[in-house]
Amino acid sequence: MYCQFYGLKERPFNVTSDPTFFYLSRRHKEALSHLLYGTSQRKGITVITGEVGAGKTTLCRYFLSRVNPKFKTAFILNPCFSELELLEAILKDFGIAVKVPSKLSLVSRLNAFLLRESNRGNNIVLIIDEAQNLGPSELEQVRLLSNLETEKDKLLQIVLAGQPELNQKLNLPELKQLQQRVMVRYHMAPLEPDEVKDYVEFRLSVAGRRGAPFFSGDSLKIIADFSGGIPRLINLICDRALLAGYAGDTRIIGEEIINQCVKELEDYSPVQSV
Repeated sequence: MYCQFYGLKERPFNVTSDPTFFYLSRRHKEALSHLLYGTSQRKGITVITGEVGAGKTTLCRYFLSRVNPKFKTAFILNPCFSELELLEAILKDFGIAVKVPSKLSLVSRLNAFLLRESNRGNNIVLIIDEAQNLGPSELEQVRLLSNLETEKDKLLQIVLAGQPELNQKLNLPELKQLQQRVMVRYHMAPLEPDEVKDYVEFRLSVAGRRGAPFFSGDSLKIIADFSGGIPRLINLICDRALLAGYAGDTRIIGEEIINQCVKELEDYSPVQSV
């Protein structure tokens, strides 16, 4: 609606996980480096955590969009599955036909696939997003999959991405063996206050902005304070502000518009979103 008014080719602040709009802040660069290290060096299990809206899913999609062709990947979203359903979902995302849905047959087919791809020089990566939704039995199943290996390498590189509650689950006594197999770990902190301006400008630029900034310096400070540096909250307030600016026929988003948007989005405060 407002794109033509502002000369944009697309909406810059969608809350979908579009890797085109992935902003490499200092913390996001570090998270990406840990992800690349854990998978490329065949470390077995990598854990990436972050608060709601910190950009974990976008990080994973960015990684998947840029991996070497020798990487064969599967990406599982919102894994509210039983052990058997989780195995089925993993095989299907790797493109492995599921004929007999039993745990033994599924693990056997997955192992054969991993050995075949390993012999071809390929690196197999499984990413499970929102992994805090996995129960202890499903997480134990993940540990068993991490045991698939040759004498020298892990056959399957596993990335668990989730909210901080994931670490609480991994600390459960019954998951001690899984905890010991986590070789790479990183927590994605929010953007620093001075990065919020760069984040907003980056997304506007990707969306086609040319010329002067849309947001005043004072409005950007309010956005940083309100969002606490959480990218999803920045997107919510900026999208609403551009719509309000369009409705008010103004091309510069100042304090008045942002304060009104903050009032409307009070239910999305960083404290309540954790």
